[in-house]
Amino acid sequence: MREQRREIVLGDVTVTRVVEYFGPVDIAPRAFLPEAPEEAWRKHGPWLTPDFVDADADVVVSAVQTWLLRSEGGTILVDTGVGNHKERPYAPVWSRRESDFLGELARAGVEPEDVDLVVNTHLHVDHVGWNTRLAGREWVPTFPNATYLMPKADFDFWNPANGHTPNLGRGNQNVFEDSVAPVYAAGQALLWEDGHTIDGNLRLEPAPGHTPGSSVMRLASGGDRALFVGDLVHTALQIMEPDANSCFCEDPAESRASRRRLLGEAADTRALLFPAHLGGRGGAEVARDGDAFAIREWAPFARL
Repeated sequence: MREQRREIVLGDVTVTRVVEYFGPVDIAPRAFLPEAPEEAWRKHGPWLTPDFVDADADVVVSAVQTWLLRSEGGTILVDTGVGNHKERPYAPVWSRRESDFLGELARAGVEPEDVDLVVNTHLHVDHVGWNTRLAGREWVPTFPNATYLMPKADFDFWNPANGHTPNLGRGNQNVFEDSVAPVYAAGQALLWEDGHTIDGNLRLEPAPGHTPGSSVMRLASGGDRALFVGDLVHTALQIMEPDANSCFCEDPAESRASRRRLLGEAADTRALLFPAHLGGRGGAEVARDGDAFAIREWAPFARL
C-alpha cells in the first residue's frame, strides 16, 4: 500500500475518501450504543475523543463519507451520503443541507457523468442522499450513466407501499420517495439478492441485521484485502464491544452475528475494515483480543 492524503492503493484498486460531513450528530454516545457497558465507556473514552465522541457536548461525532474506487477501468461510489435540499423532518441534522459534495468529488477527479456504479450498502437516510439531485422540482439520478446496486431486501423493506414498521421509526421519512424511487423509475437500479460480483476485485454479499438488506463489499486484489461494511460497525467502540448494536439496528441478534463474522474475517485475513461513518483515519486493521477485537493499526488516510 502507498499512502496519500486522500487516497490509498490496494492491489490494483485505488480507494479515495470523499467526505461530505464530519462533526456531531446530536445523539449522546450512551443512547447511540445503549448496549455498551459503562466500563467500556470509562476504559475507551479517552481515545474515542475527539474523533468519535465530543466529550464536552456529550454527543457522537460521525463522518458521512463516500468511498470512491477505481477498479478494472470502472469508477465506483460506495454509499452516497445525505444529499442536498432533502426534507428530513425526523432527522433534522440531515435536512435541507447544502454541502459541496459534488465539488469534493470533482476535486478527486470525478464528475457525475464519470461514475459507472453506485453501491448503496443499505438504504438509510445517510447512505443514499446523493443518489439523486434536484432538477427544477424533480428528483433525478445524480449519476446519469451509473448503475445503482441496491439490496432488494432493503428496497422492499423501505418501500412505503409494503407497510413495514421499522425500528428507525420515521427517521427515514421521504428517503425512498426522493432518493430511491427516482433511480428505479429511471431504469438505473439493479436490485440484487444473495450476492453480486462487481468485477475481479470486488464483490457484494449480504450482512443483514442493521437493516434487512445491509451488505458488505469485499475487496481482494493482489495480496490486499478490505471490507466496506456500511453500518455494521458504526463507531470505533463496536470493534472492542462487538455485541453492542447501535440504536438504529433493525434485527439486534442478526446485527451482532454479522458484525462478529466480519470482524473475525478482517482479523484473520488482515483486511482493512472501512465502516461508513468512522472519523479519524476512516478505517482500521483489527486483531482478535480474547472474545472481542482490538485495533491493530489505523488505515493510512489523513486524519479528519
